[in-house]
Amino acid sequence: MALNVRLGVSTWLWTSPFHAEEAAVLFGKIASLGYNAVEIAVEDPALIDIPTVKAALEANGLEAIICGAFGPTRDLTSDDEQLQRTGLDYIEACLDIARALGSRFFAGPMYSAVGKARMVAPAQRAIEWERAVVNLRTVCESAAARGLEIALEPLNRFESDLINNVDDLLHLIGDINHPAAKICLDMFHMNIEEPDPEAAIVKSGEKLIHVQVSENYRGTPGTGNASWDAYRRGLEAIGYQGVVSIESFTPENQELAAAVCIWRNLAENQDAFARDGYAFLKKWSVGN
Repeated sequence: MALNVRLGVSTWLWTSPFHAEEAAVLFGKIASLGYNAVEIAVEDPALIDIPTVKAALEANGLEAIICGAFGPTRDLTSDDEQLQRTGLDYIEACLDIARALGSRFFAGPMYSAVGKARMVAPAQRAIEWERAVVNLRTVCESAAARGLEIALEPLNRFESDLINNVDDLLHLIGDINHPAAKICLDMFHMNIEEPDPEAAIVKSGEKLIHVQVSENYRGTPGTGNASWDAYRRGLEAIGYQGVVSIESFTPENQELAAAVCIWRNLAENQDAFARDGYAFLKKWSVGN
């Protein structure tokens, strides 16, 4: 049985930060490769001119997925209340972008700063957990007021000390206790943290609203040792009908490459990455 999914790819595969002026050419390329959706990585909301991006989406028949970038200045668990406020303001701006571009959710590891991985005392961890819960409940209220949801993404242990797997995230969502809190799973992180990715997907169930994929080494789907059969069985089991989107990163932007520890080219070029990744995912999604 074929998966009833749409295929997408992140703007991060080619560029960082994404500028609205790039939309016409980049979205045209993405559509020509066969993709149904583009995952727009919003590093700076000021660079996203809504009319320009919307026109490029419509011209190319692409669905928009909006995801965020959460550096140390956007940390909802910080001891510095101003950084928490900066994070909340950034999320509000991204929610406005998502609504304007027709996306039904905003995705990302917005509970804390990416790269915040430390050994801390249980008391401090409890404080930071509670900050994440309180701030994300506020985020959920803001999202719901716009008719949106949020898709929270677990990160591997080298990128976060707060949420590493589906069990962690379900605990957090239970504490947030708001219907807008949902799940985004990135199979790169799952390959590190989930002993049984199929079971993790099944456990996510109807809360899973977005899926990101790449190989175990962040490379082109189908060229590594990621557990593709297990991922497929899990998605089949829960009747997932959303977007499956390639997320990897251009090595051309040195700041981004350093942040995600990409020290070499992962494909012949980024266009080949997207082309070959689409070909693999198309066969994978129909069960061939």
